[in-house]
Amino acid sequence: MALTSEVVSTSPFSGQKPGTSGLRKPTSTFITPNYTENFVQSTLAAIGDKLAGADLVVGGDGRYFMRQAVHIIIQIAAANGVRKLIIGQNGLLSTPAVSCLIRKRQACGGIILTASHNPGGPNGDFGIKYNTSNGGPAPENITNKIYEISEKITEYKLCRGIEVDLGLIKTSEFKVDGKPFIVEIVDCVEDYLGLMKEIFDFGAIKKLLDSGLKVVINSMHGVMGPYVKRTFHQELQVPLESCLNCDPSEDFGGHHPDPNLTYAADLVELMKKGTYGFGAAFDGDGDRNMLLGENAFFVNPSDSVAVISANASCIPYFKKNPVQGLARSMPTSGAMDRVASIDGMTLFEVPTGWKFFGNLMDAGRLSICGEESFGTGSNHIREKDGLWAVLAWLSILASRGQTMEQVLQEHWKKYGRNFFTRWDFEGVPDEPATKWMDNLRDMVSKDKVKELVGRSFTKGSKTFTIAQADDYRYTDPIEHRLTLKQGIRLIFDDGSRAIFRLSGTSSSGKTVRMYIDSFESDQSKYGMDSQDALRPLVEIALEVSQFKEFTGIEKPTVIT
Repeated sequence: MALTSEVVSTSPFSGQKPGTSGLRKPTSTFITPNYTENFVQSTLAAIGDKLAGADLVVGGDGRYFMRQAVHIIIQIAAANGVRKLIIGQNGLLSTPAVSCLIRKRQACGGIILTASHNPGGPNGDFGIKYNTSNGGPAPENITNKIYEISEKITEYKLCRGIEVDLGLIKTSEFKVDGKPFIVEIVDCVEDYLGLMKEIFDFGAIKKLLDSGLKVVINSMHGVMGPYVKRTFHQELQVPLESCLNCDPSEDFGGHHPDPNLTYAADLVELMKKGTYGFGAAFDGDGDRNMLLGENAFFVNPSDSVAVISANASCIPYFKKNPVQGLARSMPTSGAMDRVASIDGMTLFEVPTGWKFFGNLMDAGRLSICGEESFGTGSNHIREKDGLWAVLAWLSILASRGQTMEQVLQEHWKKYGRNFFTRWDFEGVPDEPATKWMDNLRDMVSKDKVKELVGRSFTKGSKTFTIAQADDYRYTDPIEHRLTLKQGIRLIFDDGSRAIFRLSGTSSSGKTVRMYIDSFESDQSKYGMDSQDALRPLVEIALEVSQFKEFTGIEKPTVIT
């Protein structure tokens, strides 16, 4: 079919600046005429000369407006000289699967349609993220370029005559402006599942499940439904009734697709009954995971990545590809640091955002990494990977012959325990949140920080003295790029930390995050509840930061 592209006049929209994981806004904003078109055109323009004759992967988490956005991308990509689009059936691809396909197909990059763990639906959120040819999120130099172009855009290119059935696995060929343009609709699970079979011993995992370990997996009505059915029901023969909420929904069943103790409370209550020995939940786009043991034993994400690191030999992939290094995001607890120190491995601390792990992986210096925000992964792709984390844990249980709680107890005995908690204050109005953060930055500035360092605080029987305070900055060891203003840190004389950040994943208002991390070597205290163990530090952090005074808010939305 021979088609001709056209040029459509437009004008810029303010605020199309990609954050930590792309551009996220209310769905109603993306539906605004020309809004999505502008951002897609700006993204393709930022790719530059590499775009001509290139292949791109496209997929999303199934949320409201995703299908329409896929068709917009098809029309704009065709008019901008893209050779081929590789799209998941029905538009669906998990974020890890997009990274997998980019790397396997040697594509120029990919466009992911997701707002991750944010709510969906007409009154929810939507998002667009560009991943580069290594499969990982675009670095700041590219996202800044996208933003600069979006601020000046006056037109976008479009080819209106292309019709593609997203539900049918097939390849369609067109001629646009005399050049070939191909749209390939692919099975959204097949390539990714093939990669998982190369990494893990599915036979050993199935033997574990056949031995009596009952598992339950909650897809939370996100994109992971098809992946869970194929992996756990078809491959590992887990009963279908143990695969929960596996039908992707445009509004995630009216729920918040965030796998934590608050938004996945139904899974927590189910695990408390003791029927299942292993439970997991995923977020909307499948890159985050929550893990629970028998009786709802919660595996903190900071502990999870530390345990995987310490037990990498249980995973066939790492027997063939020895661990080159470990990394965590700055707010993540120091549990992984203990593993690196005791087991003699290199550890990197990076800012929040998976893109910061990518350079280290590409340079062959990083194998396993994680973030406290329920993100865990390795160098098999360049995104965090929820299903990978679940299969990694099942591999460890199969190899060690222990329960999740037993694995953690032995881990703490060897490495010590880092008690950790994160308090999220969602929907904080912009002005007080910004003033609060500005005040914190002033407190740790060169002129003021000496007033803070050395101050002692006593709560109950605990006394903490501030030994260091700063606004975290990071120099990439590969590209030597400096990244500033990544979070306010209060580091106490015993190594405990209180960290404050404004999240980059909210579509409206601000999400304020407070992280508390404290190492404990006394084995008699390992059984304490994290909130009880950290209460003195939490009180001190709130007092020093003056959060209530600036915002008027006393209670967090979510406690992890």
